[in-house]
Amino acid sequence: MNSQFSIKMKAFTLIELLVVIAIISLLMSILLPALGAVKAQSKGAVCKANLRQLIIANIGYATENRDSFVAAASDLWDTSGGLQRWHGVRENPDEAFDPLKGPLVSYLEGGGSKECPANLISHEGRSWNESFEKGCGGYGYNMAYLGSTLWRYGIMTIDEWKQCYAKTTKITQVLRSGETLMFADSAYPQDDQLIEYSFAEARYWLLDGEPELNAKPIPSIHFRHNLKTNVGWVDGHVSSIDMPKHYDGVHAYLETYRSMLLGMIEPLDNSSYDLK
Repeated sequence: MNSQFSIKMKAFTLIELLVVIAIISLLMSILLPALGAVKAQSKGAVCKANLRQLIIANIGYATENRDSFVAAASDLWDTSGGLQRWHGVRENPDEAFDPLKGPLVSYLEGGGSKECPANLISHEGRSWNESFEKGCGGYGYNMAYLGSTLWRYGIMTIDEWKQCYAKTTKITQVLRSGETLMFADSAYPQDDQLIEYSFAEARYWLLDGEPELNAKPIPSIHFRHNLKTNVGWVDGHVSSIDMPKHYDGVHAYLETYRSMLLGMIEPLDNSSYDLK
């Protein structure tokens, strides 16, 4: 006697299918922002680790070079822009800097600066004058007060001024190591785009060692981490600093760069860079 079995398949109704899709969409809308925040936090953590590496490398360099920090750009006074940077060297002014030949290479794990994972600046198809600072990893160095001795007081001759780029600050000359910026997230505006820039510019240029209040560099601090920037200080700690919510009338020109996430850390003067 043969037995016959009837198997009935229950299918989803259209309404049930729509409900499932709605639930999945709702879950995705909840989870995606959270995943994006976690990813951003991860990039920020890697960036901070990179900055610590740079600080340790610079201190290591100083201990083997008469207590003096690495020069930011020892021959920047040259009209060609120089061949030396803290992050690399180049054979001639028409080349980009080679980050594997920089003065800090032997002090960095794996050699060369590590790039900030949130540094979205692209160099493909760009001319050398737009990418010549490539190799700094998206980090800028406190040239005015650490990577040079431009902060020296008094009127200088042309030769003395040139020597200030090669002669740098000693560790013992930094009186507030926990409050003096060494490296930070940086970038530079060019033709409505951003390029890598290897200097974290102070609020004012220096004239005979003193801040010149009428001479303001284009801001190079880049607030790329959800309107925050990572800053590495001489004592080795790294902090995340918010972009100022607004600038007063005295500093109103900084608003021009806000859309590119460029600005200055507070207080809006040279105190976060200065040695005193």
